Amino acid sequence: MAAVVIFGGVLGPLLLMLGLSMTSASAGSLLLNVEGLATMVIAWVIFRENVDLRLLFGAVAILAGAVLLSWTGDGFRLDAGSLLVVAACVNWGIDNNLTRKLSASDPVQIAMIKGLVAGTTNLVLALAVGASLPSATLFAAGVIAGFLGVGVSLVMFMLALRHLGTARTGAYFSLAPFIGAVLALALFREPITGQLAVAAALMGIGLWLHLRERHEHEHAHDPIEHDHLHTHDEHHDHHHEGPVTEPHSHWHRHAPLRHSHAHYPDLHHRHGHRG
Repeated sequence: MAAVVIFGGVLGPLLLMLGLSMTSASAGSLLLNVEGLATMVIAWVIFRENVDLRLLFGAVAILAGAVLLSWTGDGFRLDAGSLLVVAACVNWGIDNNLTRKLSASDPVQIAMIKGLVAGTTNLVLALAVGASLPSATLFAAGVIAGFLGVGVSLVMFMLALRHLGTARTGAYFSLAPFIGAVLALALFREPITGQLAVAAALMGIGLWLHLRERHEHEHAHDPIEHDHLHTHDEHHDHHHEGPVTEPHSHWHRHAPLRHSHAHYPDLHHRHGHRG
């Protein structure tokens, strides 16, 4: 938990703010796509999540669409600020992969702890270097943006980690620029551009490739005990005293099991793969 707070809650935002103060907004927006790339590379190379060519091409298509939406046509120069933004994204990539190990826990509780510890640390650091508190209006706007963009987002991200694994969650998270562009069309009546249309096509292809995934092989489940929300299935074949409703949450034990079926690298399928 401490590593998650340090990489994702303290270092990531700190490096991002420093980087944005030293580079252009367009460069910063473009480079934020490195988070999705870093998340997937770490998941595939270090944590050995399964990947095939379909998934790889799908992830590349989604990232290409995100990069296209972030491109402003103003040119690009890699300066010190840009490197800090990249470093922030790498920290978030590490954080996303480490958070996967906590995804069986209560996501709301994890988000609260992470937010309180990291937020307090960054606030103290900012005040220590001479920063002043914002106006009440800016403070309220920051609270709302933080609640939705960090708090609610983190809870949903952790639930996705639990069911999809890190690499796939990181790829789908890269759809954020497209969702923002579509919302801008609906809320601010912005025109549909060729850039948006091509990005939509790339992301659509990427999602289609991911949704067509079927990963199936014989695999073994080691015995494990944990607590999370579940329904009774082949992975949760345990008994209760008295009637129960589903889904439900309680401490339970998984006996050793070997079988074959289609699966994602979810909470119960975090086994290694050859190659």
